[in-house]
Amino acid sequence: MSGFGEGLGKVEVKLRWDPSPYGEPPRHLDIMAATYAVDDPYGRPVYVVHTESRSPDGTINMSRHSETGMGFGFVEAMVLEFERMSRAFGRVVVGVAIHQDRGARTFGDISNAGVVVVEGYRELLVNDFAQVADATAATVAEFARDASGRWGFREMVQGFDADPVLFAAEMGRTPEQ
Repeated sequence: MSGFGEGLGKVEVKLRWDPSPYGEPPRHLDIMAATYAVDDPYGRPVYVVHTESRSPDGTINMSRHSETGMGFGFVEAMVLEFERMSRAFGRVVVGVAIHQDRGARTFGDISNAGVVVVEGYRELLVNDFAQVADATAATVAEFARDASGRWGFREMVQGFDADPVLFAAEMGRTPEQ
């Protein structure tokens, strides 16, 4: 887990993918963030933020959403404001899930998929999902508080074979769980 000076402040996770080929059903990806209590950082999420939601305190929200990809760069974005997040939270895991309602799809089936995590102008992560090509969902980043309360970042690209609902429940587990 790397920390940066005073810790992380406002972070943005951005997602891109190309639309499906002509005549095929739309491909729909979603950014998801699961929050974990400081006293149970690997337990059940306290809440999950995704397409149609935001955190109760407004510190995690979707600023842009697409259900089809557009091929115009990053079409979906989530903002996480760690400097405002309650001390009750000690860990946040961010992932991406592919909706499976129009036929099974993996990241290998999605053209030009990519995710970037930035704080201001600093890129913390750039990934094209190549190492999780057979997965239907993947975690990409883990944010955790250190002993002094500062938020740090760790790349956490790990594939899952799960629909978005199951993925939301599993995404914060360690590989040993």
